[in-house]
Amino acid sequence: MPSATRQSRTVPPRLSSQEVWREIGKASFLVLSYVTPSGEPRSAGVMYTVIGSKLYIVTGPDSWKARHIAADGRVAVTVPVRRGGILSLLAPIPPATISCHGTAIVHPPGSPTVRPVLEQLGSLLPQERRASVALIEVIPEGMFASYGVGVALARMRDTDAARARVPVTQEASHG
Repeated sequence: MPSATRQSRTVPPRLSSQEVWREIGKASFLVLSYVTPSGEPRSAGVMYTVIGSKLYIVTGPDSWKARHIAADGRVAVTVPVRRGGILSLLAPIPPATISCHGTAIVHPPGSPTVRPVLEQLGSLLPQERRASVALIEVIPEGMFASYGVGVALARMRDTDAARARVPVTQEASHG
């Protein structure tokens, strides 16, 4: 193996928790994973918003997501981070990703937690649906695992250079 390649594997991406939160805050789609009460894995693509150090997802109060997550409260999320700008329209450029696990709380429609968050969702949720939705509050924990965040597209092929682990911090705001 050439020394340049060997050397690139020893230099991890220099990401901070704040930089990861900034990327999460710019996106609005994530994959939410959870298990059913019988232990079967499930995942769903959902729209979300970030407020402080929490992710908020709206869903139907009787949806499988709401029922299964309320039963266990453990989830994992993966946020795809679009890369490549206009080039991604011409070439198959995979997104970067940010993943973590966390605790989730399902708030029923009309609860005091739901109302202020719904106002911040803006156009993600039509006004006529706001009174009838449940809110899933996800509190990330542990470490963020990222791939391709903060590295050049060409370096995404180098697994060691493209991945990073940074602590999830529970700061009040991530700018």
